[in-house]
Amino acid sequence: MKIVTFGEIMMRLATPQRLRFSQASQLELTYGGGEANVAVSLCNYGLDAAFVTKLPKNPFGEGAIQNLRGLGVDTSKIARGGERIGIYFLETGASQRASVVVYDRAGSAISGVKAGEFDWNSIFDGASWFHFTGITPALGPDVAAATKEAARAAKEMGLTISCDLNYRKKLWTPAQAQATMSEIMEFVDVAIGNEEDAEKVFGIKAHGTDVSGGQIGHAGYEQVARELAGKFGFQTVAITLRESYSADKNGWSAMLLHENLVLNSRKYELQIVDRVGGGDSFAGGLIYGLATGKSGQDALEFAVAASCLKHSIAGDFNLVSVGEVEALMGGDGSGRVQR
Repeated sequence: MKIVTFGEIMMRLATPQRLRFSQASQLELTYGGGEANVAVSLCNYGLDAAFVTKLPKNPFGEGAIQNLRGLGVDTSKIARGGERIGIYFLETGASQRASVVVYDRAGSAISGVKAGEFDWNSIFDGASWFHFTGITPALGPDVAAATKEAARAAKEMGLTISCDLNYRKKLWTPAQAQATMSEIMEFVDVAIGNEEDAEKVFGIKAHGTDVSGGQIGHAGYEQVARELAGKFGFQTVAITLRESYSADKNGWSAMLLHENLVLNSRKYELQIVDRVGGGDSFAGGLIYGLATGKSGQDALEFAVAASCLKHSIAGDFNLVSVGEVEALMGGDGSGRVQR
């Protein structure tokens, strides 16, 4: 089973030990990005995952590729060119101080990608699933056109297509997001998002909910999922439910509209090490569950447990195994030393 993902991988420069940018005398370099994070999760679960992007021929482009290869991701379809890799700077928050992300990605190699640059029929040969996020078309009109071209080709070749809406206000406005994403959604089978994504991208708001105050209205999210499915014909809609008590403590759960049934997951109370990539780890877990034939409820529980574990891991990538996720699903959340 082969899954293809398409998007941007960036160099991540993070302050150590939760220091503020103004305090840090050094930064820790790793790599990450929505679709790359999903590909890494799928490889950890034993599936064949390929990541498609464009990277410069310089040490940082090579570093990103070597990182992915080392984790089992197929990088053979990555195009080379452009002048730079995108960068994001991370200041990890603590207690009531929120984390801060600063982007430096303008002019990155992938932002110059145009429709026709990739041979999607060749890339999708032998694949069964295609995944992208709303971050990729937000990089510019040409990248949006390339994303739409990829989604159309995947649909014509019979792949299941998933999209994590992933609205990013630092990349585009709600009006820009809605205009662009609405054109691509006709190809999507599985939509993934959160309360901000549904509201900002499509103007669909969950009633009876205040995530900042730790208040989740499940009926409101069912309404959001059904509105999304009705508007675009999605087969499946997943919504992650994050209750933010502080930068360190969150409630974490999700709901799934699948085969016209509304399913709710177990809720986890998180003590957060790193929340970046949490949504991507959920997407990777959900794709794994659905692609391997799990029931909707089991796929949902796998995704939520996988993303729960990701919050305990520094960096973008979710470096956990199927066995570790299943152990948590089975109730082993004690954190006892495994000997």
